[in-house]
Amino acid sequence: MLNHTVEMRGIVKKFGSVIASDQVDFSANAGEIHALLGENGAGKSTVMSMLSGVYRADEGEILIRGTTAKIRSPKDAASLGVGMVFQNFRLVQSLTAVENIVLGEKSSFWRGSQWMKKKVEEIEKLAEHFGLGFKVDLPIWQLSVGEQQRVEIVKTLYRGADIIILDEPTSVLTPGEADQLFNTLRVMKNEGKTVIMTTHKMKEVMASSDCISVMRKGKMIATLVTADTDERELARLMVGREVTISRQEREVSEGSPLLVVKNIDVDADHGRKALDNLSLTVCEGEIVGVAGVAGNGQKELAEVLTGLRMWKNGEISFDGSTVKSASVRGAIDSGISHVPENRMKSGLAGRLGSVDNLLFKSYRSEEHSKFGLLKAGKNRLWSQGLVSRFNVKIHGLDTPVQHLSGGNQQKLLFAREISHQPKLMVAVHPTQGLDVGATAGVHDLLMGLRGSGSGILLISEDLDELLQLSDRILVIYNGSIIGEETYEKSDRETIGLLMAGIQDREGNFV
Repeated sequence: MLNHTVEMRGIVKKFGSVIASDQVDFSANAGEIHALLGENGAGKSTVMSMLSGVYRADEGEILIRGTTAKIRSPKDAASLGVGMVFQNFRLVQSLTAVENIVLGEKSSFWRGSQWMKKKVEEIEKLAEHFGLGFKVDLPIWQLSVGEQQRVEIVKTLYRGADIIILDEPTSVLTPGEADQLFNTLRVMKNEGKTVIMTTHKMKEVMASSDCISVMRKGKMIATLVTADTDERELARLMVGREVTISRQEREVSEGSPLLVVKNIDVDADHGRKALDNLSLTVCEGEIVGVAGVAGNGQKELAEVLTGLRMWKNGEISFDGSTVKSASVRGAIDSGISHVPENRMKSGLAGRLGSVDNLLFKSYRSEEHSKFGLLKAGKNRLWSQGLVSRFNVKIHGLDTPVQHLSGGNQQKLLFAREISHQPKLMVAVHPTQGLDVGATAGVHDLLMGLRGSGSGILLISEDLDELLQLSDRILVIYNGSIIGEETYEKSDRETIGLLMAGIQDREGNFV
């Protein structure tokens, strides 16, 4: 009988009347990269949270190396060699990388002058061994997102973990950084560590994992050897139906220029220049993708176009009119919709229900209010119509949207932004963290907007998504557009080099 490093038997977890994990069995072995797939709300994150000590199981048994384990906290998990690298990093921004890694470590009261020097040497050696380079003496806020992830992984390894859980590990990485991460995971595998990875990116699962477990609606559906399956079968197991996974075919866009940005400069929050002499154009009926590593000006670009941030130099025109100043109300009234990067921080009010969230941008209109009073009954019927049209799965219109799955939150957000047929949609990471079924739904919505003549600026760090949807792909680096690829001639390798700043717009290596 195979002796699993991790074994979870009959795991049940309930949140009120909702069963998040229903008699789940899961196992993983030493020297294995095991991928865990499932739709949003399928229960995979809940299962991994119980293994890492964030949640406690209501029923069931967890065995670590063949011995029953009581995991009641992350500290218990760590003592058993279980570590989790979360998608949202748990780092103190003002501390250096090495300070974050040793934070909370037990030591003598008086460490001595050589203690930190010894720790720096130890951590640098560990990082080099696993191919996870970063500057240990810099504060976290000065590191790139990819470097911050490496700090999290080294922190987990430094604390003795040999069962390592990674939550959506490539969602913020360039293709080159993702390849480097998979090389690191293979080193871990070869050294006998157990690697469990949750992700929605099919190509990466197929390229990097040994085994794949699929969950649906709180149940474990199947565990497969990666070599014996394919993307189509995995998608079908995840959503319970056939899902098309292919590049979206379309006619070449020939619409008139809708958004024209010329030579704008924008300052970031810390005073540095976020956008540097940036220019771009989006036409009617066109999806323009913006590719780049996080922190190269994408956030500030989206904020400028949606009225949240002012620019310094340059010009912006929209639908034939010059935009003179930043105004959120002006952007809304002119027909610009916005799907922000963080749907729960900037897009939705988590404690409010669907009706209030759907009305945020249109409550002043005659359709929804009269003499300053909302038309409650009519608005409720209107909201129910949108929920049904966009297939948002909710218990009721008054259910706080923070209780919805990520996919349903995103569909509700799109329902609001699309309901009045925008002229321009600025969509920032619209499928980040979503499963294959929810992702396909969002892609269909974007293609539907394109087909109706709307322009779309799609800002994403998912190169597969950009290649699938975009008529043109612009690459942003250090606040400037340094390259452009068309749908017909888009080249993954070239875009990856541009994103990393290794190649300039003329194709020269720098």
